[in-house]
Amino acid sequence: MAEAFCIPIISVHKQHQIRSAGERSPPSRRLIFRKAKLDGRATHRFFCTGHKDAAGGSGQHTIKKHTSLGASAVTKMAPATLITNLTQQWQESLLRWHLGYFLIPTTVITVATLLANPVLLACILLSRALRQETRYLLLANTLAADVLFLLLTLATFICNATSAQMPGLVCELITAATVTLYTCVILTITLMVVDTYAAVRWPLRYHSILSPGRTHCVLLGVWLLAAVYPLSLMIMTEVKREDPRETVAVCLVLISLGFVQLKNIGGIHVHFFVAALFCAVLISFCYIRLYMVTRTQGIWRSRFSRARVTVLAHGVLLLLYFTPGFVFTLELFLFQNKDISVDLRVWICTLNACVFMLLPRAFAPYLYGLRYREISHSLMQRLHQHKRLSKVTAS
Repeated sequence: MAEAFCIPIISVHKQHQIRSAGERSPPSRRLIFRKAKLDGRATHRFFCTGHKDAAGGSGQHTIKKHTSLGASAVTKMAPATLITNLTQQWQESLLRWHLGYFLIPTTVITVATLLANPVLLACILLSRALRQETRYLLLANTLAADVLFLLLTLATFICNATSAQMPGLVCELITAATVTLYTCVILTITLMVVDTYAAVRWPLRYHSILSPGRTHCVLLGVWLLAAVYPLSLMIMTEVKREDPRETVAVCLVLISLGFVQLKNIGGIHVHFFVAALFCAVLISFCYIRLYMVTRTQGIWRSRFSRARVTVLAHGVLLLLYFTPGFVFTLELFLFQNKDISVDLRVWICTLNACVFMLLPRAFAPYLYGLRYREISHSLMQRLHQHKRLSKVTAS
């Protein structure tokens, strides 16, 4: 009677044979199969033995001493498996609920923003007087970052809706770029409020403190500060990636950063929450101080005064900018909560990414840009020049 069995083992093992007195040791066949490398030290193997006993009985017993599968290997395998399953469930939920139709509002908001932002950017960059003002340089930086953010979001959503496979490295780059652009916008609009406070609080020293050259350095520092954290996360993720040719079916910032959290790089949601909270507190402080400094000047007496309308418009816009960030931080915090269904996560993430994060970008050129008299005046002049050239060309 022939017997054969396979036992999964890790590391090198020792074999001892025990047989009855006067009994020959039957021939045995041993074969070791190398299956897959779990980490840098241990290799998963199968030890297979087969015995032939001519006498019809086997008195041989095999005792194998081996080390068991370490908990660290299981921990390292769990995140990748979990993210793969979550990505598949996410894609199935997108198809089941027909969330690809969210491409319509995403496209509409993106087109509406792209019609206004480049025009305002051209007015600021082509006018020497506007380029010398700190507030307009900050506004131009916000508009440029918004345009890049919208284009990147639209391209990513199209890839997710069409179930296009994307290399893992490309998805990590998209994630780092998206977080960098969003963080840059939040920091820039915070600086816009601080710039307004400084102009009202210290009007005589304002231009000497914030010259155009220093403003350029500040903007460069904003971009570097916004890119440091997401690029560091991307580098650590790529270093720990086991398969460099890995592809993903759904590329989302939530899943990518949630995967980083599962890789024992925690505290991401805390980082974003603290950063957003600090900016919100700083903005609130500047507006409160502005009101206290200017309340005796009579600009707040009229119910529909320009100061009241400006603060109200900017307050609504700032709320629209910061709310998606806090919602995204909550999504990161609840990423590992098993009590929340995947469908609910998909709906919240889709609404936040395709609607809430895009609304402030659509309102920004109209609430921020066109309310500046210098920009609207420059825009009207350029439109009149264009009409005159068109008439001369036609004649």
